[in-house]
Amino acid sequence: MRDFLTAVALALTFEGVLYALFPNGMKRMLALMLTRPDQSLRWAGLIAAIAGVALVALIRRGGMA
Repeated sequence: MRDFLTAVALALTFEGVLYALFPNGMKRMLALMLTRPDQSLRWAGLIAAIAGVALVALIRRGGMA
């Protein structure tokens, strides 16, 4: 549970930094996402989730220092 909460905190930190440093860029990105079909957003989300799980597994296994 501690690892999960740490991951959530890091995600919030990174997202907050993006909005703080690049507010106009984030607005443009969100507007662009509204124009994309649902299916392409689903695929992008699925690929990102798989990459995240693979990265966590690699780190947990000791493959990255």
